[in-house]
Amino acid sequence: MKGYTLLFLLFASFSGYAQGTINNYKYVLVPERFNFSKEDNQYGLNTVAKSLLEEKGFTVYFDNSEIPKEIAGNRCNALNTEVVQKKGLFVTNLTLLLKDCKGNIIFKSKEGKSREKEFAPAYNLALRDAFTSLNDVPYSYDGTAIAEPQQVAAPAAAAPAPPPPPATATPVPEAKEAAGTLYAQATANGYQLIDTSPKIVLTLLKTSVAEYFIANNGVSNGIVLKKNGDWYFEYYKDNKLVAEKLLIKF
Repeated sequence: MKGYTLLFLLFASFSGYAQGTINNYKYVLVPERFNFSKEDNQYGLNTVAKSLLEEKGFTVYFDNSEIPKEIAGNRCNALNTEVVQKKGLFVTNLTLLLKDCKGNIIFKSKEGKSREKEFAPAYNLALRDAFTSLNDVPYSYDGTAIAEPQQVAAPAAAAPAPPPPPATATPVPEAKEAAGTLYAQATANGYQLIDTSPKIVLTLLKTSVAEYFIANNGVSNGIVLKKNGDWYFEYYKDNKLVAEKLLIKF
């Protein structure tokens, strides 16, 4: 009897994960602010989460942006991203959850950890550590969540309807040209960029990805990355993505 009871409890403990798999979903929504954050995209975490989910193969939108009709008409066609923080002494702990529209957990990562003392690199490294759990789960959208409309043959005399414009997976940033050359000075965790004044214009913190930095200009948090041979500082201002081109001398 004890054996049957234990088996039942084990089955019940996993029943919350039996609602489906990530392969049932094409779309994932990422919030502008996680529950433990004090501001939108704090430390660039929401942008990083969106980028890592796109690398996995999902089509990802911020939940306040313009979304395609497949999601607008039925929010159950998308997974919702949640990142949970567990308080710890001298360690940052973050766990990634992907939930369906009813709150069922479809995927739960391991507890990502970082012992960095500074907040920005600590949260980013812990989030990236949690995301490594996705590497162990193969993903290929199987078309389950969204029922494809049936194709109806049009009459011979009828002109074919124009195809709908493709959905844009990522927001188009507002472009800003470089204000002048900035000079990189190495620090313990990255660089500080100074102008000819000299004045510190940007602080860069290294991440585990080459040519990808967590950045702060004293007003906005964002990321500095290299695209097509040029450096850009990307951040959100008034809920709009801004891409500011940089001329950096290392």
